[in-house]
Formats: sequence, structure tokens, C-alpha cells
Amino acid sequence: MHVPVWIWAATIVGLLILIAVDFLVGRRPHEVSLREAAWWGVFWVAAAALFGAGLWWLGDGEASSAFFAGYVTEKSLSVDNLFVFVLIMTRFAVPSELRQRVLLIGVLLALALRTVFIALGAAVVASFTWVFFLFGAVLVFTAWKLITGGGAAEEEFKENAVLRRVRRSVPSTDTYRGTRLWVHENGRRLITPLFVVIVAIGTTDVLFALDSIPAIFGLTKDPYVVFTANAFALMGLRQLYFLIGGLLDRLVYLTYGLAAILGFIGVKLFLEALPSVGVHAPHISTPLSLAVIGGVLTVTTVASLTIGRRTAGAREKQHASAP
Repeated sequence: MHVPVWIWAATIVGLLILIAVDFLVGRRPHEVSLREAAWWGVFWVAAAALFGAGLWWLGDGEASSAFFAGYVTEKSLSVDNLFVFVLIMTRFAVPSELRQRVLLIGVLLALALRTVFIALGAAVVASFTWVFFLFGAVLVFTAWKLITGGGAAEEEFKENAVLRRVRRSVPSTDTYRGTRLWVHENGRRLITPLFVVIVAIGTTDVLFALDSIPAIFGLTKDPYVVFTANAFALMGLRQLYFLIGGLLDRLVYLTYGLAAILGFIGVKLFLEALPSVGVHAPHISTPLSLAVIGGVLTVTTVASLTIGRRTAGAREKQHASAP
């Protein structure tokens, strides 16, 4: 799909307006309630649905299907981010009233960094079809790591190289100073722990982008669709953190679902790359990809919650029968 520069500009401005509204409404530090998180979660999902419907209304059904497939994929893969975000918040003892601000700025930083990855990925995909073999191998390997437990969230958050460099080279305060990222004390500029946490959120997300960006390029090669799907998925991530933070431990089969999705897209990438070496291969359509992704997520979520409910009931019966 050819997208004029003015469409790109209008889209970015529209996203910035939505982000500004989100920021201004929640600018006062406060503990986010489930009701508030639910309303804003519905807002961002509705915004994504309207955007995808708009693509269809403009007559590009393929781009619309690719957007929804990419959005659902990025949204589901971002659940892994939530595990790490919980660990980061715990590791740095972020006050509950500051977590909304941390996630907003951290996610914006993550989106900026992902945009760089998307631009590089689009340039590589446009020039070298063989890169799909590499992307496919990365996704299949990641799927295997998830199945064997190597891709699960670590029990303890480990700082990445960027965060270690920041903490070593820039002096910081010992305590949080409200929403301030840095302060001037005794003639020196000091960063606050809030700044460190935001860097941790943003740079850690880049590690997940190494999997998710190849995954969405496996669904569509259109950089506009890739960017917008990532933007809407990431901007709704904050609300997802507050909504399902307590449910993460109950989604016991989600890892296997994500592995199945990544493996499926990895195979799709291999099939799309085979014609470049003279081998005929079947084509997996975008609607079929969307159906597979939605079906896998539905089955794994329902199975996780059902098994979790049965396990909890069995534990209660065992506890009640204990002397």
C-alpha cells in the first residue's frame, strides 16, 4: 500500500493528540483503579478498531486485515513485557501513584526505539528477500525457547547494558522526587530513580522487539501497517498492566500459545522466502493468519483460566478437608 507523506504526518499527529489527551487526563500522580484502567483500555482498543475499520473503508481490505493481525499479534506478545514490567516495578520499589507515569513515558520511549527498528527492517525487507529466512529462523528458535522454558520471564530482573551504563556514569538521588526525572542539588544535576526505571522499561522493550518486529513483518511488509499496529498495541499496554497484573500467574498456557503463534509466523516467512530461490510454495493469506492467531489465543486463554479455576477449587477442597 502506497502511503503519501501527508498520511504519515496526519497519523503521527493523530497519535500524538491521543497520547496528549491520555497524559493530560492522568497528569496528576495517583494510584490507577481497575475502573479507570478498564475505561482507558476500552478507549485504546476502540481507537485501534476504528483505525483498522478506516483502512477497510478506504478500500484496502488487505491492509485492514494485516493491521488487525499485526495488532493482535503485538498485543499478545506484549503480555511477556508485562511480566518484566512487574519485575522492574518491584525491583526499583516504584510507588503505586507513580507507576502510571513510568509506564506512559517508558512506553513512548519504547515506541520511539521500535520505530527505528521498523525503519531498518522495512529497508532490509525491501532490498533482501532472503532476510525472511533469517526472520523465520529467529521466530522458530524463539518459539522453541518458549516451549522449553528458556524464554520465560526471569525470577529476578537483570539490568541491560544501557541501564548499567546510565547507573554507573550518571549520579542519582537515593529516593524518588515525585514525577521529577532530575534535580539540582549542591550544584550538581542528579537523576532520580524515576528516570532509571523509565530507561529500564524502554530499553527492555527493545529486547522483545527483536522477536515481535520480525513477527509482524511476517504478516505484512507494509511499514505503515507495521508502525501503526505497534503504536496502538504499545499505547494500550499501560492499561493492560493494571487490568491483568493479577491474572498473569493464571495464564499458565499463554507461553505455549505465543510459541505456537511465533512458530506459525516463522513457517509463513519461510514459505514466502522460498520463491526467491526458485522453489514454489503455498501462500498463507492474511485472513487465515488472523484466524489462526485469534484461535490460538482464545484456546490458550480459555484453557488457562479453566485449569486455573479447577486448580484453585481443588486447593480449597484440600484445605477444607485438612485437619
